[in-house]
Amino acid sequence: MFDILKRIDKPCDLRGLSNIELENLASEMREALFNRLTKIGGHFGPNFGIVEATIAMHYVFDSPKDKFVFDVSHQSYPHKMLTGRRNGYIDDAHFSEDSGYTNPDESEHDFFNVGHTSTSIALAAGLAKARDLKKSNENIIAVIGDGSLSGGEAMEALNIAGAMKSNFIIVVNDNEIAIAENHGGIYENLAHLRETAGKAENNLFKAYGLDYIYEENGNDIQKLIELFKKVKDIDHPIVVHIHTQKGKGYKYAEQNKEPWHWTAPFNRETGLPKVNFGGGESYSQMTIDFILEKAKKDKDFFVITPAMPGVIGMNKEIREQLKDQYVDVGIAEEAAVAVASGAAKNGAKPLLFTNMTFIQRAYDQISQDLCINNNPVTMVMNCSSFNILTDVTHLGIFGLPAFTNIPNLVVLAPSSAEEYKNMLSWSVEQREHPVMILMPGNQVTHREADIDYSEINKYKVEKKGSKTAIIALGDFYQRGEELFDAIKEKFSYEPTLINPRFASGVDKKLIQELEKDHELIITLEDGVVEGGFGQKIASYCGTRNIKVKNYGLEKIFYDRYNPEELLKEVGMTTEQIIEDLKCF
Repeated sequence: MFDILKRIDKPCDLRGLSNIELENLASEMREALFNRLTKIGGHFGPNFGIVEATIAMHYVFDSPKDKFVFDVSHQSYPHKMLTGRRNGYIDDAHFSEDSGYTNPDESEHDFFNVGHTSTSIALAAGLAKARDLKKSNENIIAVIGDGSLSGGEAMEALNIAGAMKSNFIIVVNDNEIAIAENHGGIYENLAHLRETAGKAENNLFKAYGLDYIYEENGNDIQKLIELFKKVKDIDHPIVVHIHTQKGKGYKYAEQNKEPWHWTAPFNRETGLPKVNFGGGESYSQMTIDFILEKAKKDKDFFVITPAMPGVIGMNKEIREQLKDQYVDVGIAEEAAVAVASGAAKNGAKPLLFTNMTFIQRAYDQISQDLCINNNPVTMVMNCSSFNILTDVTHLGIFGLPAFTNIPNLVVLAPSSAEEYKNMLSWSVEQREHPVMILMPGNQVTHREADIDYSEINKYKVEKKGSKTAIIALGDFYQRGEELFDAIKEKFSYEPTLINPRFASGVDKKLIQELEKDHELIITLEDGVVEGGFGQKIASYCGTRNIKVKNYGLEKIFYDRYNPEELLKEVGMTTEQIIEDLKCF
């Protein structure tokens, strides 16, 4: 097995293969993908669909002199196999050496560590600009999927590329779907281009000033080799539009593209996951239940997402059930926030949901279009916890410093199922503030909770004690309970345990009360300490007669870490905090 793939140490080795060997190589590469993905999971559909195109690109171009930039790099696994990293796919012992995204630390054939979408054209345009300044002559190739074209950065970069006067090749990998179905007017034009074999008079790429060429069979190696030979060393920017099949080579992925965009480890014969996700309660299902119930009762309510329905498990059937009360703006977080703000201004009740790592792209719109105008939009952020997404490109741990410091934005951190559901209900109905709710990343817990959160920044004292106050935010509230018990056992007194609920402000009145019979405040937060929740309390207490010790993560781009080991690294396990308390 992998006889041909083992002969490819670098891309130029492809040129010694016959046509039949190139086809067999494609089969071996899919077997290598199966070997890795059935065991550790990863992005399935995008990589299976681009195998032939990757072989053809590396056959024609001369990487790393010729430079490839893969958008979002969900489709970079075949590229990695052909650039010296095949062991990460054919040898289980080497899986951990290969990240799920392009990574310059791994190979000279990678130029950017990229995991967010719509970026490749702009990044590659920068490479081309530097090349032209240096008077060199390499080809610059940006690879982007059709779904990513709806992102503002991609559109801005197409506009830039249209004015360039030198070599720049944009490969549009069109498999007719993003993660879920594509949304937006540009996709009608893409469909028309496919239907006319690229000959449609109305051509969005030419409208940007770009040259254009089309290949219907984007999974035919020989046709693609001829296509790329035509554009190699071209002296102006051109879009190479190829039509590929997402998930090609595996019937389950070909027939069900959305759930097979990314997969957990699975059984190849049945397509069923090897991981037991359990059948119990989940915050995602609570969110869906709330949305469906609210939509039935209130026609002013609707949900909006930037191409991320799967983040809460909102499948196609649920989306169809919501009808006009569901809006997907495509990969366009900035537009999602602005549309929601406009809808709220006109009396609607929008709930926007996505992952924390992606909403960072809309910081300016949250600040300018939403919060300056103080419109009542509810934003639900999944994966804001340190223990869910651990790839460096997808971290949610920067959300607290980023968003809790925007004026008018109320950031809520629920610590139980009841608190989460009550916060959703309150936020959607209130008309005073934009609200961001951090969906819990822990296992579901239950506890009595308030139903009204209109008294902004009012913390809740769950257990009244003395000497030490534990203020444990959101997902770390359960760690606060554990610390409460440990202090009681170790030091023979009961501390005060506080559930702050509000991540974006300080309960000054409560802090003043604590000062009377407490010597120390401990803050626990599921995010970066610097600029985050705990430092707000420490700043307020700076001239007061009470000490504050903040526990959280450091301002570091962590990558593929073990969450529990990370807690030890930053000194915030219960045992380590107890040791720290001996010094106070």
